[in-house]
Amino acid sequence: MSSSAFASLPTVLHPKEEDIQMMLSAGVHTGTRNSDKMMEEYIWRRRKDGLHVLNIGKTWEKIMLAARVIVAIENPEDVVAISARPWGMRAVLKFAHYTGSQSIAGRFTPGTFTNQITKQFREPRLLIVTDPRTDSQAVREASYVNIPVIAFCDSDSPLQHVDVAIPANNKGKHSIGLIYWLLAREVLRLRGTVSRASDWDVPVDLFFHRDIEELKKSEEEQATKVEEAAAPAAVYDDAMPDADAGAFAGEPVAAAPAPEAAQWSAEPAPEAAAAATAEQW
Repeated sequence: MSSSAFASLPTVLHPKEEDIQMMLSAGVHTGTRNSDKMMEEYIWRRRKDGLHVLNIGKTWEKIMLAARVIVAIENPEDVVAISARPWGMRAVLKFAHYTGSQSIAGRFTPGTFTNQITKQFREPRLLIVTDPRTDSQAVREASYVNIPVIAFCDSDSPLQHVDVAIPANNKGKHSIGLIYWLLAREVLRLRGTVSRASDWDVPVDLFFHRDIEELKKSEEEQATKVEEAAAPAAVYDDAMPDADAGAFAGEPVAAAPAPEAAQWSAEPAPEAAAAATAEQW
């Protein structure tokens, strides 16, 4: 992507080719068949199959803007990342871990931002939402107490009470994980904890959702491999008898002598021997 597409950004904040390739491979630009009127400026075009394609250039610009907004909050714990969608729970927890913010993964309890009696009452200064439609309760409560909202918005996402909309596919686990990873990396770079000259040592895979069934299958496969490696291999004796060696070499092998027949005539019968001893006495 040419640098003219990011003319509004400083040169330092321009994306690398690797970043754009990662966004394309994760399907960040893939929208839905429906579109919201407020999201028209973020939609690039519509494919023949009816899916809308989002503008990745604007996605990157909004990620940079959101990172600068997050860094402007002095206390990182005043930032809350929310994801009621299961695909984004792991990404939200990892984002909170690396940036020092708070996270709410799973169901959002109504009154968390407005009812002071609840045990989970919080007063954040910034809210990050994975899907403004799924997390509509949190967005609505944030509007009551004047909390700015950063949201990942698909082509059909409502933009009511959303201050910074990041156009991205918020229905795929790879897309959600990658956006949170890029956002966390940019926040750490702006804070100075991670250098721009080197790559971030945290892999993107940590932000991706993992199914329990897939984990069980992988664990079972690893266990079987360990058992196979630990089992003793069958030991075959290389030394072969001479007779067999000769047979394999094509040499004639003498037949084994038959057992000698018992020569009953040579030995006296027990009755005859008893009679002979009696005559001698």
